[in-house]
Amino acid sequence: MLTRKQHELLMFINERLKETGVAPSFDEMKEALNLRSKSGIHRLITALEERGFIRRLAHRARALEVLKLPDAAAPSLARGRGFEPEVIEGGGAPAASLAPAPANENDALPVSVMGRIAAGTPIEALQEESHQVSVPLAMLSNGEHYALEVKGDSMIEAGILDGDTVIIQRCDTANNGEIVVALVDGYEATLKRLRRKGDSIALEAANPAYETRIFGPDRVKVQGRLVGLMRRY
Repeated sequence: MLTRKQHELLMFINERLKETGVAPSFDEMKEALNLRSKSGIHRLITALEERGFIRRLAHRARALEVLKLPDAAAPSLARGRGFEPEVIEGGGAPAASLAPAPANENDALPVSVMGRIAAGTPIEALQEESHQVSVPLAMLSNGEHYALEVKGDSMIEAGILDGDTVIIQRCDTANNGEIVVALVDGYEATLKRLRRKGDSIALEAANPAYETRIFGPDRVKVQGRLVGLMRRY
């Protein structure tokens, strides 16, 4: 089922494709739905993707594929606004694909910076937002994201330097070899490569000056995995 806003956005995207062959920008979507921020559009797109109505094409700006439409598709915002029910049943009406368009400055979303993360000796975890950074849409995947400022040099051989900003997809599991935000003993956060060895969890540095730390499984909680990095020169 779709909420009214999800339905409005889906129909607007599909209608824009029929008219121009190009996906609308996030600013155009925001204006069409009378939303205050592009982060709201990102949440709607994520919800539509999770429900199987659209698919994002990886590493292409403004590239979406509409997989299906609701059974009783109402006129879209591209043809004028009108009353629509609050919840729309999903269906399988024919849909169209949105061709990729060149990236522009609108293809970015604000992501909250939640403090510093240690790439070295673990530091106390920070949970409050300090500010926001604008992150290219192509760097983001499904779900919720946040950013952290890196402090330390233990991940330099993975290309992560002191002062970098890392983009993290929030999750509580990760595959072996992925770089994760690990919460140790409930209060220390660190950025390391995760390895599972039997009943133990190893947090590996990417700097020979630092030793691999090994913990019992109940001492480490994954709070996200690395999906991108931003750096200022």
